[in-house]
Amino acid sequence: MENKDIIELVREVGRQLQKEEAYIAYHAAKQAADEDMELQRLIDDFDKVRTDISIETSKDEDERDNAKIRTLNEKMRKVYAKIMTNERMIGYNDAKDGFDVLMARITAIIKQCSEGEDPDTTDYMPECTGSCAACGGCG
Repeated sequence: MENKDIIELVREVGRQLQKEEAYIAYHAAKQAADEDMELQRLIDDFDKVRTDISIETSKDEDERDNAKIRTLNEKMRKVYAKIMTNERMIGYNDAKDGFDVLMARITAIIKQCSEGEDPDTTDYMPECTGSCAACGGCG
């Protein structure tokens, strides 16, 4: 088998991957999060506050305003909490977790095969995270 043959097989894996439920759910959730203007505004606010904190903390100690840093940190925590409780962000994170498990399994199988494992029997089981959303393992 020449390199071009294995590359074509990998391209076929890519085509099949894009048909998987985890892939479809992840990309739909990503698009929904990207189109949620309130979520995007919150993310922009978070980035701005993080930048402001970085600017303030990079100042010399005698010029740094520690009260301002505390205020900015509190604001950042509040904005982060709003981001993480946004319905579309929750959906995105759940879908991404599911897709990441699939990609980790695919990657692990390919890696194990490259190390000589039997392609018909080698597999990957993620360690339990306590969240069953992205796992069908212990059931």
